[in-house]
Amino acid sequence: MTDMLKIILQAPHPIPPFNEAARDLRILNKPLWLNQRDLLAPYATREMELPPGARLPVLREPMLVYRDNLYFDQYYIREFITKARMGKRAVRAAFAAEDSAFREHARPLSTSYTPAGNVYLADLWYYPAGPVADVEPLVIDLQAREIGYYHVPTYMASESGDLVYQVPMRAMMAIDCWTHVFVADGVFGLFARGLRFETRLDTDLGYKLKILGKAIYEGRQLLECSELVKVGRNCVIDPTAVIHGPTTIGDNVTINAGAVIENCVIGSNVNISQDCQLMLSVVGDGAFLPFRAALFMTTLMENSMVAQNTCLQMCVIGRNTFIGAGNTFTDYNLIPAPIRARDGNEGLAFANRPVLGGCVGHNCRIGAGMIIFPARTIESDVVLFANKDRRIIDRDVHYEDSDHHRLKNASRHPRLYPRRGETGQNTW
Repeated sequence: MTDMLKIILQAPHPIPPFNEAARDLRILNKPLWLNQRDLLAPYATREMELPPGARLPVLREPMLVYRDNLYFDQYYIREFITKARMGKRAVRAAFAAEDSAFREHARPLSTSYTPAGNVYLADLWYYPAGPVADVEPLVIDLQAREIGYYHVPTYMASESGDLVYQVPMRAMMAIDCWTHVFVADGVFGLFARGLRFETRLDTDLGYKLKILGKAIYEGRQLLECSELVKVGRNCVIDPTAVIHGPTTIGDNVTINAGAVIENCVIGSNVNISQDCQLMLSVVGDGAFLPFRAALFMTTLMENSMVAQNTCLQMCVIGRNTFIGAGNTFTDYNLIPAPIRARDGNEGLAFANRPVLGGCVGHNCRIGAGMIIFPARTIESDVVLFANKDRRIIDRDVHYEDSDHHRLKNASRHPRLYPRRGETGQNTW
């Protein structure tokens, strides 16, 4: 039923190092605002957007109110709206404090949740007859399952064995910092998609037979059949490429010989060259990966390029960014100290992750041969040249640290993503 009015509350804080609002960042290769609109289309087509501090309109009709930095999937929002309507009362989305997916992945580094007893309130409301003051929390179980993803040898840490994610069958979280983009794409996105596939395979005999029949008919392995690997139009895929599902590939994509792709989202107009390795990663529209580039649990936003022999592990890379050849983004402290990352207040806090890569903003140019330490960020519009004085990035790099300021023709690299309150002109 499309009988609701949806009211969108603007989240005022841009997300560093992108210097861009969360709503404009891509999650699973779709702008967050578009993901929200598409998932809510079955429930509400009329909308109103309010700036920070504005009051809700006094209207006596059903409303869905949400902050525009929220990521949710169809499974969560369907459960939330169904239960909210059944109760016929005003409710606010909430997480149980003991919910493992929320506790381990959504809550760390966040600023959007309001504690209330043994629950945390999120910025998503349902009003059956207009805004009221008396709103009850509505807790939706994320149905998390524990999944291992990384093995740590005994000589590398005091705690060894498989590291695990708490993967939700239903996903919802606020995007307050760059690590939340990593979680939304990876743990709450690709991992969750894989978990739902495995669960359905185990519980739905008809689906299992359908997958098996499709694989036999096409003469492919089970994970390579067209039911699990969805390919768009006008794609050119070398027969020696190995693509395992669940994987989604857009239109006009070229995948060359020897490429290996497992459980990924590949956008349109992407070029993946020989011997590239992609696992549990999101590759945005127009991206280019020359030979032997490797992405593991990494987000590469639109129109970016990762040059040959570069390895990105658990990273987030912004749009229109170039990562040069032979760069290595490390994801683990060799001495087992907790990793700290930028939180929603732009301070450093414990990331609650023993392994975590780095983040590069939009419109960056990173030279060859750099080594980037875990959880370090490089702000949008930065240029880094490889030289004898700087090949190791062991701290956050800000726009003022960009190497292009030392050049006479610095204006050739315009500042497109200034911080809030600053201009976009290059004044150095």
